[in-house]
Amino acid sequence: MALFGALFLALLAGAHAEFPGCKIRVTSKALELVKQEGLRFLEQELETITIPDLRGKEGHFYYNISEKVYDFLSTFITSGMRFLLNQQICPVLYHAGTVLLNSLLDTVPVRSSVDELVGIDYSLMKDPVASTSNLDMDFRGAFFPLTERNWSLPNQAVEPQLQEEERMVYVAFSEFFFDSAMESYFRAGGLQLSLVGDKVPHDLDMLLRATYFGSIVLLSPEVIDSPLKLELRVLAPPRCTIKPSGTTISVTASVTIALVPPDQPEVQLSSMTMDARLSAKMALRGKALRTQLDLRRFRIYSNHSALESLALIPLQAPLKTMLQIGVMPMLNERTWRGVQIPLPEGINFVREVVTNHAGFLTIGADLHFAKGLREVIEKNRPADVRASTAPPPSTAAV
Repeated sequence: MALFGALFLALLAGAHAEFPGCKIRVTSKALELVKQEGLRFLEQELETITIPDLRGKEGHFYYNISEKVYDFLSTFITSGMRFLLNQQICPVLYHAGTVLLNSLLDTVPVRSSVDELVGIDYSLMKDPVASTSNLDMDFRGAFFPLTERNWSLPNQAVEPQLQEEERMVYVAFSEFFFDSAMESYFRAGGLQLSLVGDKVPHDLDMLLRATYFGSIVLLSPEVIDSPLKLELRVLAPPRCTIKPSGTTISVTASVTIALVPPDQPEVQLSSMTMDARLSAKMALRGKALRTQLDLRRFRIYSNHSALESLALIPLQAPLKTMLQIGVMPMLNERTWRGVQIPLPEGINFVREVVTNHAGFLTIGADLHFAKGLREVIEKNRPADVRASTAPPPSTAAV
């Protein structure tokens, strides 16, 4: 009975376990690169060591050796003198390694702002798993509105998988990663657009006025020539679908057309619903995951009657063109800024390859040190502790 209870609790815990939205695999190739860069850093640290002249007594042996003749006399140095040398060098090696590790970890973003609307949570969900060839890390990978920092979207997506080992680093993103981004922007009020007057393309303005001429002509003269307003408002959080054939984003929005006479309430001419499907192409540039969107499918229909939906058919093509020319560039300007990947400062992705799977995508890439480790450490070391990071003094005998 106790065994059954334990099994039930284990299954219950597994059912409530949350999958990561982002996974990162660091392969042995990357670890070798970091090792070489670390050795280069240690060599630079050792070059800064100044070992004072050693004076002392070892049994009946008195010595007074200057730095210039260390190599010449190395075969005659006693074990006691080697111990004194180790006291000089080993603290520097330990100090340099500690600074290197802490400085790199301090530069990895955990919970940070993406822009003025949303932030992202890259907290580790469990301890990294190390094998003979890889280091695997599971990150929450969840966006949140900056005005609701404690809000969290339940993760119901499949768990991303990493199998490849050819590149230095592999990053996997589930549908949850992108869904949490879009729902966060939706909750933050970032998925709406209003075009008024000159912001509405001239050809579309003329077409809309012709389409609703019957309604406009019945209005008072001071309203007829008022600026036109076209408002797009997403009605529900968009959803991302990742398949081996590609990544798509489904959006449902309201489209409102109105006249806005000065100092008077706006006069609504029509309200319709728009269903759109966007294709999304992902890329890694530097340390940023960037997205390029393209409008693929587009349909508008009336909220009131099938007859009015038929009357909207002539607007379908020009509205789609307006979205492609006027709206999509603004969306892509935002999505192409990208979101930072949890990678230490000074390291960038190069030669990336994107692969789509069912429910997640993976990006394999090699690493490039854009900055030397010394520059990374100095940049991220607090100014008030730089003076206190010198290695401990020697305790050589005098």
